Amino acid sequence: MHALHKTILELYRDNGDRMYAGEPVTQLEHAWQCGRLAEKSGANAALQLASWLHDLGHLWVNSPGTPTLRGEDDLHEVVAADLLAPVFGQAVAEPVRLHVQAKRYLVASNPAYAAKLSQDSSRSLNLQGGPMSAQECAGFESKPYFKDALKLRVWDDLGKKKAWFEDSREDALQYLEKLMRAASS
Repeated sequence: MHALHKTILELYRDNGDRMYAGEPVTQLEHAWQCGRLAEKSGANAALQLASWLHDLGHLWVNSPGTPTLRGEDDLHEVVAADLLAPVFGQAVAEPVRLHVQAKRYLVASNPAYAAKLSQDSSRSLNLQGGPMSAQECAGFESKPYFKDALKLRVWDDLGKKKAWFEDSREDALQYLEKLMRAASS
């Protein structure tokens, strides 16, 4: 097993019970829900893993409380993508890197989308640059993994359901380990 695999599993074992800032789920529940939504949508192993690990940067940075309430953008998407790229490649890292931009894009291209954002996602949107301009949208659309990032973003928004965690904690982490092995090979 790669050292990063072990580190990721340890982060979820040690900090997975931390509440996801401003949401009714823990970090592990959110990751699991996003991964399950990707799986149920027929996503490949790389996109499933990206969905599981898109918020890994929050655990890695380990800022106390809710950074957005302090006016902080922890750049979790960049932190996670930079960690993931050397081990899992661009098909995992780039959707993770782009999922915040995907939110900005969706807010700009679909006004109804903004109304569906959670309170914390709305707060972080402002810290992350707000809705994209038309020029930024065109640039985002030209990125190789922008469609995967849009899918991940939708699963990210949907993966915040209280009491939806069908596996035991250990079964969930074993599945994550299996997925990491599949995406590494």
